Amino acid sequence: MTDEKIIETFWQRDEQAIQESNNKYGKYCYTIANNILHDREDSEECVNDTWLKAWLAIPPQRPMKLKWFFAKITRNLSLNKYKSKNANKRSNGEVSLILDELSECLSGSNEVESEYMAKELGNAVNIFVRSLPQRECNVFIRRYFYSEPISCIADRYGLTIHNTTVMLSRTRKKL
Repeated sequence: MTDEKIIETFWQRDEQAIQESNNKYGKYCYTIANNILHDREDSEECVNDTWLKAWLAIPPQRPMKLKWFFAKITRNLSLNKYKSKNANKRSNGEVSLILDELSECLSGSNEVESEYMAKELGNAVNIFVRSLPQRECNVFIRRYFYSEPISCIADRYGLTIHNTTVMLSRTRKKL
């Protein structure tokens, strides 16, 4: 089923929309969740919660890119689950490392976490990422959106781990 048909099925409040979404994007969303959580049950739970969030959001929203819409929901749910599971302990996981890497260029005070500021920051990061050369953009997105390990990214793009680390470091400095 096409994305437009799936969105229309959501708008008609037909539960088939959830099944079609899962058929088309379930594995994709699971990969995003599992890259963050590294736990099958928690990842499956986040994917199921993604369909519920989508059901509650469509309507009134009409996503332009359904794949990205689901990815964003899954990623946010997974990060929230990760934070709640690791609130009382220090974690040496990939997500902690990613958040530490980004903290040096995206730090902000807790007092100024208004919705407006978050939206403006998101827009600025999107503009920045779109301005990058394609491979640098892809590496940055794979690391900081999909939470892929550096070794996997290096293999995917035929780079060494060192080259990938340096590329990410330079990109963060530009950001």
